[in-house]
Amino acid sequence: MWHHHHGNYKDVLFAKQLTYSLELSGKIVFPDFNTVWHFDDKVGQKYLLESIGAPLVNSYVYYTEKEAIDWINTTTFPKVFKLRGGAGSSNVKLINRKKDAVRLAHKAFNRGFPQFDRTGYIKEKYEKCLLGKVSFWDVCKSTIYLFINSEFAKMHGNEKGYLYFQDYIPYNAFDIRVIVVGDKAFALKRMTRKNDFRASGSGMILYNKIEIDERCIQIAFDVNKKLKSQSIAYDFVFDMENNPLILELSYGYDVKAYDSCPGYWDTDLQWHNGNFNPQSWMVENIVFDFEIRKSKLK
Repeated sequence: MWHHHHGNYKDVLFAKQLTYSLELSGKIVFPDFNTVWHFDDKVGQKYLLESIGAPLVNSYVYYTEKEAIDWINTTTFPKVFKLRGGAGSSNVKLINRKKDAVRLAHKAFNRGFPQFDRTGYIKEKYEKCLLGKVSFWDVCKSTIYLFINSEFAKMHGNEKGYLYFQDYIPYNAFDIRVIVVGDKAFALKRMTRKNDFRASGSGMILYNKIEIDERCIQIAFDVNKKLKSQSIAYDFVFDMENNPLILELSYGYDVKAYDSCPGYWDTDLQWHNGNFNPQSWMVENIVFDFEIRKSKLK
């Protein structure tokens, strides 16, 4: 079991390859291939979710500047620009004008985008300071990135060679995150940042069960069954007809944010009230898989 991190350049270089190789050798691993191959890869998630007919926000990806410009000239705005990787709403921008999208397309197929948004990182720290999530000293320390680059960015260079957008779904003051671990699911509502459309990383969270649209729970269970994953977080927003749509997936998430969840659902959508430990579920599921495999060898 290994929580490899998208922000560690060594993990990104070999973690998926190593765990998949171990899985093929006959070992039980967490996260396994079905759970992790699309982690921190929004482009891969687009293809995956489309292939199983999951309800997702319309996404568009182009691999030449000409194709990207042709699409920009015929589509409508605003659109949401994203890089394939990044957590907590990093590398995510709302693009309101065609000329700004054209500028991004030119950049995507030339010098590319830095893996680390320095000013965005500092702004993020400042916003969390205002919410009391970090200290002012943390904000001061973050300004060092005005002068140096992150280790990840130095090792991986700029992101380039594709252009990725999603439809902008207006009037969403929050998103719903549902995490499925085996046959259990828990959820929370994340409010958008002030004067912003992004909810991920806002730190403004509601936990009450009545805040969660149970259609999201059902969709998460259904999609997870098709993906055959061990544990995935599903982020939902709602379209103009109030239908839940998946924005993206992630096998990794901040544990502390979920300690206040008041209970969980099972696959029959029955609610189980009370504290729980999702990490223990992961271990139990691994042990159960091991026992099943051992019994087949007898």
